[in-house]
Amino acid sequence: MPLDPLLVKFALILGLSLFFGLAFEEFHAHTGLQRPGGIRTFPLLALSGGLLYLLDPERKLPLVAGLLVLGSWLFISYRRQLRDGTPNGGFNVELVAPACNLLAYLIGPVVLALPAWLAVGVTVAAVLLLTARERLHALAQQMEMGEIVTAAEFLILTGIVLPLLPDKPVTALTAITPYKAWLALLAVCTLSYVSYLLQRFFTTGNHDLTVALLGGLYSSTATTVVLSRAVAAAPGANALAQAGIILATAVMYLRILVVIPIFNMKLAASLALPFILLCAAGAGLAGLQYRRGRGTASAATGVRPRNPLELTAAVVFALLFVITSIATQWARLHFGAFGVNALALLAVAVWGAAIAACGVGPFLWPALAFLALAGAADVVSALYRGTILQLEAPDQLRGRIQAVQWAVVTGGPRLGDVEAASVAAGIGPVASVVSGGLACLAGAAAIAWLLPGFDRDRAGRETVRGGDGGTAPPAG
Repeated sequence: MPLDPLLVKFALILGLSLFFGLAFEEFHAHTGLQRPGGIRTFPLLALSGGLLYLLDPERKLPLVAGLLVLGSWLFISYRRQLRDGTPNGGFNVELVAPACNLLAYLIGPVVLALPAWLAVGVTVAAVLLLTARERLHALAQQMEMGEIVTAAEFLILTGIVLPLLPDKPVTALTAITPYKAWLALLAVCTLSYVSYLLQRFFTTGNHDLTVALLGGLYSSTATTVVLSRAVAAAPGANALAQAGIILATAVMYLRILVVIPIFNMKLAASLALPFILLCAAGAGLAGLQYRRGRGTASAATGVRPRNPLELTAAVVFALLFVITSIATQWARLHFGAFGVNALALLAVAVWGAAIAACGVGPFLWPALAFLALAGAADVVSALYRGTILQLEAPDQLRGRIQAVQWAVVTGGPRLGDVEAASVAAGIGPVASVVSGGLACLAGAAAIAWLLPGFDRDRAGRETVRGGDGGTAPPAG
């Protein structure tokens, strides 16, 4: 025989109010102050609120009347405590007790009228806020104004900008909507911000691998730079810094794997195994390196995460994302697949030329400008490579080819690091940088000359334009 739903709700009202009252009494037992409410009062208030709600569930007039009576009683109690004061002349009042009594009264109506999870969630949240008083006050004292500004920026990104953006294409040149472009940005920002908060407020001491783990979720590049600077200040921490850099790079694969399912679950499934294996291999290497460096100076000393939310950078990223998508579609419409291929190779060539110029220049600011140009070209190249994959790869093979591309994109730079370090050790860092950029230029030129697909695309385009006006692609 099934249980009466009203009986189940009665038991839930009684259990939640008892739990809330127990936490209330335990909290005030440490303060030595007498406050209205407790393990008996809260169940009575909750049951009273529930019964008054059932008397008139449509207009709820008895419930409102009971709420007014309870509010008047709490007001009188508050005024009396304010008048009595304390022996030393202070005020012996607080709003926590009246708020808890009002919440206990509303537990009954909430259980009866709304989903059970809401009543349980509100009660648990109230108990946690009540019992975590010291921790919350300590956290408030630990926070700086910059942390509050960071939280405000995150709320602006998620709660104001995103809902206001249209989820319809603004131009026929791209199917990407402003909403989706900003959502892509938020997916990365949210993961970075959560890692930032964990590293900022819950990591204490010089735990190298913990800093590297959370830093890898935040930004593996930034973590590598910070740990490298730490080694420059404390050369004895070289082994631990190497372990941290390897671990941060390994965690990068998990970060990517968390973001991809938001947009493409099939692609995430195809990438899951290779990315997990890469992460496990990196974590194993980091563990071996950490064992070698145990007992040496810490590389995490003075490491403090930076604010991952910069609104200016966020806007620039979103605009670049949309502009590149529009340019890709325009090139595809006017030049076919050849145009997209050419733009991808042009971006690769710009990257190589900028890297070579950075190595040749004797001054800092021009070198930084060339590095910025190389970074922009790398982003453009990555977007065009993804477009080529979507245009050319067969549907049944696209996920596998995408997995191969991700493995190359994430593993190739590590091989490049080995090559660059080897050349730098042999003939010098300048030659290493310049030769790497020139090699990239030579490789882009060789692909443009030798790749048969470019010739076919070019020939096909000429056939279409030079024929009798038909739009069908050439045979073969």
